[in-house]
Amino acid sequence: MLERQLTRLNAARASIADRMGAPCETAIVLGTGLGQLADAVSDPVFIPYAEIAGFPVSSAPSHKGRLVIGDLFGRRTVMMQGRVHLYEGWSARDIALAIYLLKAFGPKRLVITNAAGGLNPAFEAGSVMLIDDHVNLTGQSPLIGPNDDEIGLRFPDMTRAYDPALREQAVAAAAAAGVKLNRGIYLGLTGPALETSAERRYFRTTGADALGMSTVIETIAAVHAGLPVLGFSAITNPATGAPGEAPDTIEGVIANAEISGRKIEAILTKLLPSL
Repeated sequence: MLERQLTRLNAARASIADRMGAPCETAIVLGTGLGQLADAVSDPVFIPYAEIAGFPVSSAPSHKGRLVIGDLFGRRTVMMQGRVHLYEGWSARDIALAIYLLKAFGPKRLVITNAAGGLNPAFEAGSVMLIDDHVNLTGQSPLIGPNDDEIGLRFPDMTRAYDPALREQAVAAAAAAGVKLNRGIYLGLTGPALETSAERRYFRTTGADALGMSTVIETIAAVHAGLPVLGFSAITNPATGAPGEAPDTIEGVIANAEISGRKIEAILTKLLPSL
């Protein structure tokens, strides 16, 4: 029998209760190459994942694996500086635990960022995509197993997984920041192997515009917990499967994610104070 998520959540929260501080207004998950946003937090409190009871610990490159709590662009914020992934061996329920713990800080919204390959040939490396919707091809869900009604509904509606009002506010914020903002559908895979060219061509037929190895499990958990989601993808590499497409490297992905990350930061600079 799976251990109840509520039991795990209560233990995780109790282990850091004396460091959580005042309620937060916003929660943010920082993806690959996007950890520099944590540097903009004023008077930060750092809580390494290893110090949280029963919490999964990140091992992915560029993921520092800690919570960062403090003031970001005028809003008290809690962020995950580095996430955990299915490909690291963690379960979907482990990934969801992190989102439920963020919700315990009291935020009104969750901003999810990720590094993604561009299925849409119009998307350039170093650009940003606002996530309008997603396709979950991981074959997994964090809601499989016993449901805790104290956390969320047994059958949450996913037709508006990415909050429409937040998306429109993000579009306005990007315009105010002078950042070109693509919009599209994110396709979630397990990784860690990158896709074959044939797979990329196939995935394009689904209507998806970008693909990556995170986000979909976290979004399901957030919707389950009643936390509105806003998602941004840092487009790090072309992934159309076209003949002659250059091989991908993690170094290139991280470098382009940092370029996109500065654009996402510029959007959040305008967006967060307006929320």
